[in-house]
Amino acid sequence: MSKQITADDIRQSVEDNDVRFLRLSFTDINGTSKAVEVPTSQLDKVLTNDIRFDGSSIDGFVRLEESDMVLYPDFSTWAVLPWGDERGGKIGRLVCSVHKTNGDPFEGDPRNNLKRVLNEMKDMGFTDFDIGFEAEFHLFKLGEDGNWTTEVPDHASYFDMTSDDEGARCRRDIVETLESIGFEVEAAHHEVGDGQQEIDFRFDDALTTADRVQTFKMVVREVARKHGLFATFMAKPVEGQAGNGMHTNMSLFKNGKNVFYDKDGEFHLSDTALYFLNGILEHARAITAIGNPTVNSYKRLIPGFEAPVYISWASKNRSPLVRIPDAEEINTRLEMRSADPTANPYLLLAACLTAGLNGIKEAKKPMAPITSNVFEMSEKQRAKLGIKPLPSTLHNAIKAFKADELIQSALGEHLTQSFIDSKNLEWSKYTQSVSDWERDRYMGY
Repeated sequence: MSKQITADDIRQSVEDNDVRFLRLSFTDINGTSKAVEVPTSQLDKVLTNDIRFDGSSIDGFVRLEESDMVLYPDFSTWAVLPWGDERGGKIGRLVCSVHKTNGDPFEGDPRNNLKRVLNEMKDMGFTDFDIGFEAEFHLFKLGEDGNWTTEVPDHASYFDMTSDDEGARCRRDIVETLESIGFEVEAAHHEVGDGQQEIDFRFDDALTTADRVQTFKMVVREVARKHGLFATFMAKPVEGQAGNGMHTNMSLFKNGKNVFYDKDGEFHLSDTALYFLNGILEHARAITAIGNPTVNSYKRLIPGFEAPVYISWASKNRSPLVRIPDAEEINTRLEMRSADPTANPYLLLAACLTAGLNGIKEAKKPMAPITSNVFEMSEKQRAKLGIKPLPSTLHNAIKAFKADELIQSALGEHLTQSFIDSKNLEWSKYTQSVSDWERDRYMGY
């Protein structure tokens, strides 16, 4: 859980570490990290919530006439970044929530929205929603012009021992950098695709983990560039190879006890876990719009590359949407395998938690677990078992989101409208684009 850090702790850290600039980070609706950077001469203003910025230029925030926003730093997120400016001084980073000038939390801030949903969870008597993300990424070589190329630093595969290539050296450097700023890295390895990597850090409460995945992406990109590499979390950067997923491991706690665990239940799952699971399954199509928010996301959600395509669940079987890993009591969890790392983590967790809590309220058990490979079933077999497909395009996912009032409530009115507007614009631009594949295919007509 988040450790307690005071304003005085931050002042001392600034002095001890020769911190010269303060990076105040927040997240827009598309999951992109943004930041206001100020010199340490402004430290007192930072610590008293007195740094303002223009929200009208941030996607999904506000109109021009109501643009003044205020940054409220979360002291528990304080970190001294292990790289500095060109003069040698260090940069201190704080994750912030966005507030209005009257002090009220801004409803268009994804981080505030997750806190709102977490409060609804606490009103139901639960104390923690613990999350473990597994965010995969690809490394590509930088060109002489400093831009990305499609040349990979290795052609290794799953768990290959690639100790001498630049990708492995970069991965180890990322791990050391993460640990230097307080991450507990549990594992790091090469993934299935050329140049594809995975680094897993310890689970924690939902807000802390969402903050950390944003920090994780920043560190990965920064360290990769130092190695002459470009890191991307794009869902499907290489045709014909595995894409990047962000498996989302979820547990619900009440006063330190994992309420998903029942030693006598099937797969050691409690009724609460099964109700929560049913909520996820029933709203999976709308959640997909949030967990897979780009046009490219749906080029990963196809058969043959270990990503789920159908709404079902299982224990050891990895083809369904939700898997139940074999684990002891505290680690008993639901692993949703559909999301990819382009998702806004705050919105994704708000949607999953809302769906799960609603499942608990409705107290309905899910469909039977799938024991065979769902990809090898015929369409008729899947229909008989009640297995429906996930949306196959961003357009279809947005339609499912528009039809699901519960998942819209997970985002609230402001974020819902901003999300729909943003994704409609993205789909519109995509449908107007003409790709090289189309020219190669049709120019002779």
